Amino acid sequence: MTHSIALSRRLVAEALGTGFLLATVVGSGIMAESLADGNVALALLGNTIPTGAILAMLILVFGPVSGAHFNPAVTLAFRLRREIGSADAAFYVVVQIAAGLAGVWIAHVMFDAPAFAPSVNARTGIGQWTGEFVATFGLLAAILGTIRSRPQATPWAVGLFITAGYWFTSSTSFANPAVTIARSLTDSFSGILPSHAPAFIAAQLAGAVAATAVFGWLLRDDGI
Repeated sequence: MTHSIALSRRLVAEALGTGFLLATVVGSGIMAESLADGNVALALLGNTIPTGAILAMLILVFGPVSGAHFNPAVTLAFRLRREIGSADAAFYVVVQIAAGLAGVWIAHVMFDAPAFAPSVNARTGIGQWTGEFVATFGLLAAILGTIRSRPQATPWAVGLFITAGYWFTSSTSFANPAVTIARSLTDSFSGILPSHAPAFIAAQLAGAVAATAVFGWLLRDDGI
């Protein structure tokens, strides 16, 4: 259980995992765009596969240490479930956001881009906000639906859901406030206009709360 592991070690695990996640999302987006020769569908595919793959790997590696949240929406869900304390949850969120920014910076260094550059990619409107609600609800469904009875399946469920979410949601499935903040500072394929990020984050948090409530009811032990 993660509560038996020192907070410092859990925070390092969250930092490494979130940093690698953002380096992968942004780096693969830059690489995919540069190789796709203007084919947006091919660029999206090149961004999708590495993201789903790295998520599965990161959860396998860091899950036993920190729970592998890498996402303030996931941390919120576990706080609502009283599986993490308020202080620890706050530390998790701060580290996730900081490490996400570090991951963007590392990706930019690798591809000789400016350290940070505000995105100009417009992502707004009821359709995309709904997409983010659905994406985050589905992400929490993958986690909460497997973590109790089939925890060994959780990494694959998360990786597969995000891979699918890139394609079936209108927003391409950010599903993560730390990712959204970090992606607002990359002027690349994976970016989001900074002024559009708050609405994405609101939809993500709403999706996380809704999923926590629904799966808390759906999977509760009735003692039968």
